[in-house]
Amino acid sequence: MRPETALLHPKKSIALLPKSSETTSVPANAKVVVGIATTGRPEILAELVDQLAKQSILPHRLIISYARPGDIAAIPQALRDSMSVEFVTGHMGAAVQRNVILDRIENEDIILFLDDDFFPHPAYISRIIEAFHSHPDVLGATGHLLADGARGPGLEIADANRLNENVETTPLLQVEDAFNTYGCNMAFRCSAIKRLGTRFDENLPLYSWYEDMDFSRSLLPHGRIVRVNGARGVHLGNKTGKGSGIRLGYSQIINSIYLARKGTYPWSHALKSAGRHFLINALKSFRPEPYIDRRGRLRGNLIGIGDVVRNRITPERAAILTISKVAS
Repeated sequence: MRPETALLHPKKSIALLPKSSETTSVPANAKVVVGIATTGRPEILAELVDQLAKQSILPHRLIISYARPGDIAAIPQALRDSMSVEFVTGHMGAAVQRNVILDRIENEDIILFLDDDFFPHPAYISRIIEAFHSHPDVLGATGHLLADGARGPGLEIADANRLNENVETTPLLQVEDAFNTYGCNMAFRCSAIKRLGTRFDENLPLYSWYEDMDFSRSLLPHGRIVRVNGARGVHLGNKTGKGSGIRLGYSQIINSIYLARKGTYPWSHALKSAGRHFLINALKSFRPEPYIDRRGRLRGNLIGIGDVVRNRITPERAAILTISKVAS
């Protein structure tokens, strides 16, 4: 659920034709289940559901995992009925809410996870299906971001609509190997998930920093993880629903080390990531952006570093840290 890791490519390759090492193919008329884990963004979620109803290929099912009743209150009943939306609930947190969605998979071919503030181009689902159908060795895929508000103060729905409307259609499907999928938009082959028993790590609580990377890279020994350049969309990077800066700062340190120990994140990347975020938060805490709690994140970083020194690598501790009074 962060912008940076999906852009890291140890070795980039672009494929325009199917690979010869086939595994399990996906039919051209594949059944796609869209899963959305949401919290604290009811109006944005309602707009996303409305836009999913305008996809050139509609999802076979739409499952929304929410934490509180107010999270889904803005979706009109007529839209719920027309899209046959399925609602499930459970504890708050990206990993656990997505696992609740995984538990509802039936005979679908592709599971597409979208953040509640990711707005796909109308051809997005069509391009994802095409990528999985044309490349049988692909197990996970992420799309191409026309813009990512997570890198700044965030974008408005009008910005996403304008960008999606004005983008030119890509005539050629381009698929390139990726380091991991980006949590705001990521699709997986259901047969592989079921066969391997892949789950989101619920030891990564709340915002679940790097849960998307952990999940997608756990599939890498068995197939490819790619970016589909023709599957386009806009990530608003909305700042509501993110929680405490202290908790996020703690996760920036501890989750990297935890996943390196687990084996899904190379140590070279983990140490670089933890160090980079600590340095950025330390420098920017003197003149923080109004939309980021840099001092809270720095405090969380320091608590995390202290735990690393004590060899206490417990990412779930983020859920019980003192909440910063400043929005993260």
